[in-house]
Amino acid sequence: MSSDDVSRRAFMRTAGGAAAAAGAATATAGTAAAQEVEPDWPSAAVGNVGSYTDARGQDSVTISVGAGDQGLAFDPTLVWVDEGTTITWEWTGNGGDHNVQTVEGGGPASLDSGDPVGEEGATYEYETSSEDAGITHYHCVPHTAVGMHAGLAVGEDVATVDVGGGSSDAVFVPDAARALGVATFIAMVSTLGLAFVFMKYGGSITRQEQA
Repeated sequence: MSSDDVSRRAFMRTAGGAAAAAGAATATAGTAAAQEVEPDWPSAAVGNVGSYTDARGQDSVTISVGAGDQGLAFDPTLVWVDEGTTITWEWTGNGGDHNVQTVEGGGPASLDSGDPVGEEGATYEYETSSEDAGITHYHCVPHTAVGMHAGLAVGEDVATVDVGGGSSDAVFVPDAARALGVATFIAMVSTLGLAFVFMKYGGSITRQEQA
């Protein structure tokens, strides 16, 4: 067996091991994404739109009141925030008069914007605190029967469910997992490319150098 054949075989074993390691790392990244969780919302809180926003890390969040085709929804419908986040509900002017109010027994946050109003641009502001930690189910009183409900999760100590790396309006992949996936893909392509070059030209290059 020539030294060229031995070198090729050794290189291919190394390349194969690197590709396998890269594949395993990519699978790990996929697993990390698949383990993404979302608050375990009360079924009645999902409402008419069902859009979800993970707003943790943000100082403020705006929720539309009177969203959807009929103006009978909150959007985003489900929001997860930190303690100390300021939430502003802003009226669209659609769907008639609305308000924001925690349903009876619906959770720790005492949301109450007062009497229903329909004026576009009207707002209701609420700053969350440690007393609001958990999941709160709220609604628009005049339109509760037609599904104008929503949910607010505050803090980290909330019940969660595995949603397989996505939400109702977007697929979320953690930055670390995404970066690892890109890096391992590049490593796989580079390794296989080098293997091809070595197999095709390695022997001839070695013989030319020896000559």
